[in-house]
Amino acid sequence: MKATRLLAIGLLSLFVAACASSNSGSVYSRDDARKVQTVRTGIVESVRQVKLEGTKTPIGTVAGGAVGGIAGSSVGGGRGSAIAAVIGAVAGGIAGSAIEEGVTRKDGLEITIKLDGGGLVAVVQEADEAFNIGEKVRLIENGSTTRVSH
Repeated sequence: MKATRLLAIGLLSLFVAACASSNSGSVYSRDDARKVQTVRTGIVESVRQVKLEGTKTPIGTVAGGAVGGIAGSSVGGGRGSAIAAVIGAVAGGIAGSAIEEGVTRKDGLEITIKLDGGGLVAVVQEADEAFNIGEKVRLIENGSTTRVSH
């Protein structure tokens, strides 16, 4: 039973990680293709490391609850088994939600940019590219999304 439980938790972790979206400056959604984007330029004034919280969807809770319920139902017999299944489902749901948030949490950067035309803006995105103070960058905007690029 222990092997089954470990396998189920491993599959849950992989499933949750696969569902994570990206906040990278290099990743575009399908809807962004073939749309005009505005480009502004500026100089990096500061870079600060931040954490991007993980996703909190019902997937982790439901999957964890199912795994916990199955694991709990193997304890005891009769009414004890049913009670253990309920307790296991609740505990598994809480654990599944926490696992999903932890697995999908990412490192990010808060990049503050002094725009060439004047003004100061800050953009937060995944820390998958390095930006240095004094570096010339582009801000690419498409309405609701802004990304910083070299």
